[in-house]
Amino acid sequence: MGVLDGQVAIVTGGGSGIGRETAKMLAAEGANVVVSGRRQGPLDETVAEITSAGGKALARRADMETETDPVALAEWTVKTFGRVDILINNAGHSSTIRAILWLRKQDWDSVLAANLTGVYLITQAVLPNMIEHGGGTIVTVSSVAGIRPGLIGGVPYSAAKAGVRNLMSHIHSEHRDKGIRATTILPAEVDTPILDRRPLPPNEKARATMMQPDDVARAIMLCVTLPPRTVIEEIVMVPTIQRDMSEDLRVASAMGGPRS
Repeated sequence: MGVLDGQVAIVTGGGSGIGRETAKMLAAEGANVVVSGRRQGPLDETVAEITSAGGKALARRADMETETDPVALAEWTVKTFGRVDILINNAGHSSTIRAILWLRKQDWDSVLAANLTGVYLITQAVLPNMIEHGGGTIVTVSSVAGIRPGLIGGVPYSAAKAGVRNLMSHIHSEHRDKGIRATTILPAEVDTPILDRRPLPPNEKARATMMQPDDVARAIMLCVTLPPRTVIEEIVMVPTIQRDMSEDLRVASAMGGPRS
């Protein structure tokens, strides 16, 4: 018997990194997991890992940048399973150009859509079902960039991650009396594929200092497996060892500019 037996969970960005590890842990605790992302292949791989271990999972492709996919994902899950108990907002990306002087409007729009607007759309879509069934847990993976903005995260990513933190706080204050738990996880550097989009992708030495996807997934699991009477409002996670980021900052400040 798992702690989450019979519950239904949606994990966005579930094809790799934090999302994949979280989906696997949710399924190991008995949840029916809907794994979502933009690319079908990685989603199928995640589902195969879960089912081979005896868990239950389905893949559903969705692009969180679009106006329709987030809502369609929520509606399909409710139609398929009848309910949504857990929503893990994990999908997101950053722009390669990060400095305010050189940032392009299309980069701003793309990052805000994936990291903030998509979270708003799918969260709004699942809330009525959660409220109808007496409660639910929403965990959004934000970033330390949302509270400590700078060139490492970049201007649109930092703004978006601050926005989702505020959004989760609003949901907590408005709907906690209906049994809705809203949590924000704010990790610093985690060794995931999103790092490949950085102006200076970290090398093996840099990545060795970072947190791993399952570290964040374990924090998410703490939030969703606590008794319904308890909510963790926010968790900030950072690597124990702080690496030298001076070269990262130098490259990021110039990326997209006249000399880059």
